[in-house]
Amino acid sequence: MFGVYLTHPQVKIDPAVAVPQWGLSDLGRERLRVTAEQPWVRLLGRIISSAERKALEAAAILAEAAGVPIETDEETGENDRSSTGFLPPEDFERAADRFFARPEESHAGWERAIDAQARISRAVFSILDRHDPAIPIAFVGHGGVGTLLKCRMTGKPIARSADQLPGGGNLFAFRLADRAITCDWTPMEFWQG
Repeated sequence: MFGVYLTHPQVKIDPAVAVPQWGLSDLGRERLRVTAEQPWVRLLGRIISSAERKALEAAAILAEAAGVPIETDEETGENDRSSTGFLPPEDFERAADRFFARPEESHAGWERAIDAQARISRAVFSILDRHDPAIPIAFVGHGGVGTLLKCRMTGKPIARSADQLPGGGNLFAFRLADRAITCDWTPMEFWQG
């Protein structure tokens, strides 16, 4: 059976609101509605979400289609960037480049990439260790930690080149039997399972 790590799609950016409290945009919701119609979503037996609003909103749409409850895990949240708060897109991209390029250093007080990778990997692997591999599972979260998890699962170094496609709403898939990645980042609405 399969597992997927799915990132929330487009959000409503509001510099006056803390980033973890941002919700999905209309485009993000529409992309999720299209995704929820895919046959693989109805096969999901578990959906684990980050506790951040945008991830929870994404998980809720998938959970309704799958007919399963949402489980949350605080340890699957995005890398802590609260030290800088909102950054304009150009500044954020430069900061993200440094985050991935220097994983053992903190950029302006951000959680270090190696620490975020250890946290997300520990959380996901702990869940998978206790999960029945005959039941498809989805983790709904964020691009930064999702990329760090993918690097760990593939045994490759942390690198921005492993990051998801722009816009979010992408997934990578893996076999539950051996956790081997079977599909690199793919827009969620196009993956066929």
